[in-house]
Amino acid sequence: MRVDAFDFALPDKLIALEPARPRDAARLLIVRPGASRELEDSRVASLPSLLSPGDLLVFNDTRVIPARLTGRRINRGDRPLIEVLLNRRIDPHRWFAFARPGKRLRPGDLIRFGEQGRVCLLGELEATVADKRDRGEIELAFSLSGAVLDEAIEQLGEAPLPPYIVGRRDAVDADRQDYQTVYAAHDGAVAAPTAGLHFTPEMLANLARSGIDSAFVTLHVGAGTFLPVTAADTSQHHMLPEWGEIDGATAERLNKARDKGGRIVAVGTTALRLLESAADERGRIEAFRGDTDLFITPGYPFRTVNVLMTNFHLPRSTLFMLVAAFSGLDTMKRAYAHAIAERYRFYSYGDASLLFRSP
Repeated sequence: MRVDAFDFALPDKLIALEPARPRDAARLLIVRPGASRELEDSRVASLPSLLSPGDLLVFNDTRVIPARLTGRRINRGDRPLIEVLLNRRIDPHRWFAFARPGKRLRPGDLIRFGEQGRVCLLGELEATVADKRDRGEIELAFSLSGAVLDEAIEQLGEAPLPPYIVGRRDAVDADRQDYQTVYAAHDGAVAAPTAGLHFTPEMLANLARSGIDSAFVTLHVGAGTFLPVTAADTSQHHMLPEWGEIDGATAERLNKARDKGGRIVAVGTTALRLLESAADERGRIEAFRGDTDLFITPGYPFRTVNVLMTNFHLPRSTLFMLVAAFSGLDTMKRAYAHAIAERYRFYSYGDASLLFRSP
């Protein structure tokens, strides 16, 4: 399909720069394709009453690391300021990353982090540019390794807020908590699974009391989620890989819930993509551990997920293509037009939608 089929106009004033407080006070647009009442306005706090006993919510329990680092190139000539966004770990001391301005870097360059602000108590943190890759990605070899490197990143890094937020305001200390789900457990994401930001411990307890179970999977969301689709046709776009895991016990619980007639409710596109990556042709979910680069566009045969909770996404983005595949492109265009008219808040800190799969 042509990428411009997924375009729409969004007023800048609807881009949320701060989260809703409390988290579950965010608005929730319910989208039921083909129903007489296709669109319904609600609140995230009402989710327990919108689902049924026996349904199973699937959460992505990745933890966002403070992956935005600022340093200077120090090995030649002037010392330009370099901003690095970590993307995907290669081994204990190497990461794939995006750098700005990346054109000023070449293999062999040395970047020293922390000179502009906090200094790492473990010593200087430096990284060598080991390679430059396609789509602006670089490979960094750090001077520290393993848990020591992780601690240095925690001390020096900032919350990796999306470009549409950091372009309008600076990251603050509160973002470290705001841009993290309350159930985050496994370090590795450099972008939040944003649908999960709406949940509170009290809401999770209310869901359990309503007979709605929860399961946790892990997909370390990469910075590639913010990369624009530059191809003219979706067939020419390729997703960057992200690492995920579903253990055998969780896969068995998911299959049993479906066998009993319960619906699988993915909290976020990341959980959905991981579930679909782990499913066989019959829709049985198997244990999974490894990379996925699954790219979902209209026509994709969904095998596992019945309901999707997700935020409102960018025009022409892979995430808007996914929701268009799930509930229908025409339906989602009507839903987004309604959300804009009703002044829903968009993107990572914005409101949410509850999508039912197109028949």
